Amino acid sequence: MTTPTAAPTTARLAQLVDDVREAVGRGLPPDTTAYLVGERLAAHLGAGDLLTAEQQEGDPDRYRQHILHAEHDGSFSVVALVWLPGQRTAIHDHVSWCVTGVHEGTESERRYRLVPDGTTARLVATEDVVNHQGDVCGFAPPGDIHRVRNACTEKAISLHIYGADISRLGSSVRRVYDLPADEI
Repeated sequence: MTTPTAAPTTARLAQLVDDVREAVGRGLPPDTTAYLVGERLAAHLGAGDLLTAEQQEGDPDRYRQHILHAEHDGSFSVVALVWLPGQRTAIHDHVSWCVTGVHEGTESERRYRLVPDGTTARLVATEDVVNHQGDVCGFAPPGDIHRVRNACTEKAISLHIYGADISRLGSSVRRVYDLPADEI
């Protein structure tokens, strides 16, 4: 992950932020909020006028994070992640609820659960998911352990909306897991 970048706002991005603000402003539980935010995000995915050219630029060394918006009260942030072929995250979980939607390309995700193993723990892979352009998923901790990667030969771009101020935190990652991981 690289240092967050500042972002100019397109009219469509401003509309998405307004849509998310309305959903978050209802003050509902995290899982319900994530569901409502996902509904709002889906309508904007794939639109050519959502991101600027700069917000679609990747980094040859690692996936790139573009912070598109952080709500003034810290209640949510909108981030674009740009993935070049082969780039991936570590196995991790998050600080808050999260909604992701694929704007361009395809992302592969492996989900895990943490299982006690004597005096330690291990990760067990529970599901592999391939998300295509337009697909949306959301979750709320606990139970949000996963790894995301671009397994394709083309660039992928996803939008992530978090229930936290990513401009202040720098990342949505709560914990990176360096445990034995069973694979499915």
